[in-house]
Amino acid sequence: MEYKVLTENDIQFFQNLIGKENVLVSDFEMYASDATEKLQFFPDLVLKPETAEKVSEIVKYCNEELLLITPRGAGTGLAGGALPIKGGIVISVEKLNRIIEIDEKNFQVTIEAGVINYVLQKELSERNLFYPPDPSSWQSSFIGGNIATNAGGPKAVKYGVTGQYVLNLEVVLPNGEIIWTGANTLKNSTGLNLTQLFVGSEGTLGIITKAVLKVLPRPQQDISILVPFRNLHEACDAVSALFHAGIRPSTLEFMEQRAIHAAIEFLGIIHFSLQPDVQAHLLISLDENIDSDLQKCVEVVSQFDVGEILFAENETEKERIWMIRRKVAEIVKMNGYTIEEDTVVPRANLAKLVEAIHKFADENNFKVVCYGHAGDGNLHVRINHPEHKNSYNNPEIQLILKQLFEEVKKLGGTISGEHGIGLIQKTYLPIVFSQANLDLQKSIKQTIDPKNIMNPGKIWI
Repeated sequence: MEYKVLTENDIQFFQNLIGKENVLVSDFEMYASDATEKLQFFPDLVLKPETAEKVSEIVKYCNEELLLITPRGAGTGLAGGALPIKGGIVISVEKLNRIIEIDEKNFQVTIEAGVINYVLQKELSERNLFYPPDPSSWQSSFIGGNIATNAGGPKAVKYGVTGQYVLNLEVVLPNGEIIWTGANTLKNSTGLNLTQLFVGSEGTLGIITKAVLKVLPRPQQDISILVPFRNLHEACDAVSALFHAGIRPSTLEFMEQRAIHAAIEFLGIIHFSLQPDVQAHLLISLDENIDSDLQKCVEVVSQFDVGEILFAENETEKERIWMIRRKVAEIVKMNGYTIEEDTVVPRANLAKLVEAIHKFADENNFKVVCYGHAGDGNLHVRINHPEHKNSYNNPEIQLILKQLFEEVKKLGGTISGEHGIGLIQKTYLPIVFSQANLDLQKSIKQTIDPKNIMNPGKIWI
């Protein structure tokens, strides 16, 4: 299909529709990249509509005129999902940023897609409520983007990922129609589950404009401990041991020594000393049965070769430890670890995965550092290659990653736990999906977006 080149008449239409102040015809720098590697693709135009109805009119026009669309949230994605790789129009949801209703009686919130995760968390906290999904980018990422990638975060080990909290979505389809996908109820067995179809669809099936989310009562107390392990393999083995002991942590995070050292050094945290013979840390948080489970935690990890355990009981100590964890990705990237993969395996196989990753690094002469959500078996792998800073369209790096993902598959895992497929992971989908599976997914895309105007070049094509 031949797509249209943007004209002055198109620009004039959009300016009349949403106002000149919401139409960017230049200065696209911040919309040309996201947090993926060091990639940059410039759009032809950026639109910032303020209502779902305006989004609908824009999309309808683009569908009729064959103009390509890339939906965009905050640009914190790590798989290139928001990159306008074919030019065209970026539709940013940044001005759809209202918290419409917090329904305390039904433990629900209705919000627009451009609400920042942290802003929602703060508003809920003041009402003694709690929305568990909190990816590392929570201080800047939009709820719409979190839904579009089915984002996880540290608390997913106990509370689950974003999709488990989405009850209903308002979506603008590729033809411009607006639909609600479900119902504002905790149970719904009425027809196909369109809500979950759009969760994780990465803007390829439509643009999420509003969401109804389930929320929970806020935990009244919590404690975090940082456990240093002298043996990396034992740190991974301790994860399963904790669950076998009947402990239900609210977070269970893994960080290699190199990652935590880089974060501490960059942040200038002087009240924190690393033990020199340590290879990895587990960051464990509890928010119920704290006294009994904390004692069990210490008993379990003490069976391994561990150093001095740090107990963070007050808010200052907890904030300091969690700042290290949440800043790790950003800091190691600044240190040259620009290529990030988002692998996930059954957590009992986590040690084997870490071992395989380091083996690949040694065999291919690159540096690697691992961290992530150990309780889920979800490991983030950061690569610092001496010659290549991107994996995209790089045959040498892609061959290495293909071998790595084949090992992940052998371990019973898959190639993305929470970052999505987007641009850079789509090459590897045949490793984890049969052709019949891929064909079915592509047919769904074709049915909903027959002209392929919505986020083209992502996931499948």
